[in-house]
Amino acid sequence: MHLHILGICGTFMGGLAALAREAGHRVTGCDANVYPPMSTQLQALGIELVEGFGAEQLELKPDVFVIGNVVTRGERFPLMEAILDAGLPYTSGPQWLAEHVLQGRHVLAVAGTHGKTTTTSMLAWILEHAGLKPGFLVGGVPQNFGVSARLGEGRAFVIEADEYDTAFFDKRSKFVHYRPRTAVLNNLEHDHADIFPDLAAIETQFHHLVRTVPASGRLVVNAREEALQRVIARGCWSEVQRFGAKKEEPGALRARGEPQAFDVLRGSLKVARVEWGLIGEHNQLNALAAIAAAEHVGVAPEQAAAALAEFQNVRRRMELRGEVAGIKVYDDFAHHPTAIRTTINGLRRRIAPAERILAIFEPRSNTMKLGTMKAQLPWALEEADLAFCNQQGLGWDAKEALAPMGAQAMVGADVDALVAAVVKAAKPGDHLLCMSNGGFGDIHEKLLAALRS
Repeated sequence: MHLHILGICGTFMGGLAALAREAGHRVTGCDANVYPPMSTQLQALGIELVEGFGAEQLELKPDVFVIGNVVTRGERFPLMEAILDAGLPYTSGPQWLAEHVLQGRHVLAVAGTHGKTTTTSMLAWILEHAGLKPGFLVGGVPQNFGVSARLGEGRAFVIEADEYDTAFFDKRSKFVHYRPRTAVLNNLEHDHADIFPDLAAIETQFHHLVRTVPASGRLVVNAREEALQRVIARGCWSEVQRFGAKKEEPGALRARGEPQAFDVLRGSLKVARVEWGLIGEHNQLNALAAIAAAEHVGVAPEQAAAALAEFQNVRRRMELRGEVAGIKVYDDFAHHPTAIRTTINGLRRRIAPAERILAIFEPRSNTMKLGTMKAQLPWALEEADLAFCNQQGLGWDAKEALAPMGAQAMVGADVDALVAAVVKAAKPGDHLLCMSNGGFGDIHEKLLAALRS
């Protein structure tokens, strides 16, 4: 079968392309913006990439066009208009995946506003370490594997379960296609304001996911999240394993100790100990979720904890990109205000008290571009010593939004202006934390080059 994938450089669609290629299909694709790590991964697989969405791509004559959710109707996507005019076969990425990869597998799906990629990677690594040879599709590149997706040899398939919509012709959340037997509900906040008017609308989609889990399945649910308790209260037909309770709760998993070295307790009974290199309470909770999910396919918590000791995290998750003159430059995927705050807090707890954090970010997600959460930015950035925001592409005034931070915040017209301002302010011992869910104009390399010169 020949698939031509529209929007192939998105993390999900790129992973799907890798799976289809591994399964023996011919895969081509197109996208408007091509940047690593996905572009590098696709080229290494020998997948032909076409720049843009021109109608001339009909001449490739694939068996099916697989449509990413970046594609909409209208003049921006002449290829899509041509597909519709010609009456050619097309489907969504999640639907193709469900029908050609997930059918008959034990699907372990990881959902939540934050931590999906990291937790999915942890879970896949735990199963790999236990010898289960799982398949997986992750919205990033887990460093234990070096690729974002593979078919695997075992029955288990671990997937990052995104609540974003499926395609312009299917407005359900992607995750309702996956039919998991094990579903992690990690946390739940309002996000994706471009498609969800409020938190209640997202809760409804999460309950659609809950409805698809069989009675013999397991829901792994964060006990701290009120929104998730509301989701479960709507109706639940599967076993529920709660995690993260702040005090002892019969049967629930919780942590005792610091995020980098902690005991895993079930009720009052210690069942494992995790000692690893990750920082932050959010990763401690991610670990509990992964341990609980792995247990559902027969991996004991003690065995899961041993795997986590060797977990190398995901690229673009507090990834150190380089150091010049004692100044460290990091890349992180944080883009929601809560994730920005959590990421800064995690770094703050790891570094010496006298060392500074310079937070450099671009509000790039659709939600942030709309300005829906701009009022939360001062709260998100308050633990940074200095904050630098990219104004480029925003329809709202970042200076005005960050005004409560006073001299602690600076706004640049574009990436080059930000680099100049950051380099002027930086001094030895500083940690430059770049946060974006996109390529950020290659700011990490630009900063390192400017610091060298």
